[in-house]
Amino acid sequence: MCARQPEARPVAQQRITHKRRTAVQTHDSVATTYEVGYVVGSLSKQSINRRLATALSTLAPAELRLTEIPIGDLPLYDHELDADFPQVGWDLKRAVEASDAILFVTPEHNRSIPAALKNAIDWATRPWGSNSLDGKPVAVIGASPGKVSTAVAQQHLKNILSFTNSPVLGQPEAYINYSDGLVTEDGKVTSEGTEQFLRQFMEAFSSHIRKSRDE
Repeated sequence: MCARQPEARPVAQQRITHKRRTAVQTHDSVATTYEVGYVVGSLSKQSINRRLATALSTLAPAELRLTEIPIGDLPLYDHELDADFPQVGWDLKRAVEASDAILFVTPEHNRSIPAALKNAIDWATRPWGSNSLDGKPVAVIGASPGKVSTAVAQQHLKNILSFTNSPVLGQPEAYINYSDGLVTEDGKVTSEGTEQFLRQFMEAFSSHIRKSRDE
């Protein structure tokens, strides 16, 4: 049995049509704008990494437009589902493919990434031979109150993304030691030093995207 192709979805198709690299006219030049899909590894609505993602959306340079790619409705991946690939899986793949780059914002669970995030990556790279992350520039960041923050989880995630052939931003590494009140619910960063670092991280990501797509 062949994998079922996605049903016609006019609204989703319209999203894909517009979520591409676009040229924006400035006062004296034409600047390129990149569509960045971001994935929050935690499913919790109160996640500190969700707050961090909101902050990054605000602090990103003007040429980056961030849109969340939700992963909470994905069932647990099973290769037997490839024969009748669910619509939610196609929707995820479409969102990834419609993005110029992907930003992963992840907590650390038991010295690795959350199961929901690994599951989303599995869906994005299936059915076999249709890897939606292939060649997609990516960056990894995460927050945790622990002393090592999300360093081990990020290394694990970068290993996975190396296999999916996704160019990963190498520097700066971003392990955010989270403390109460560091980021408000609406994404305001209360530490000037942390805010400055996050701006620099997003500027480096923008440069990484540009270089990756120009190669």
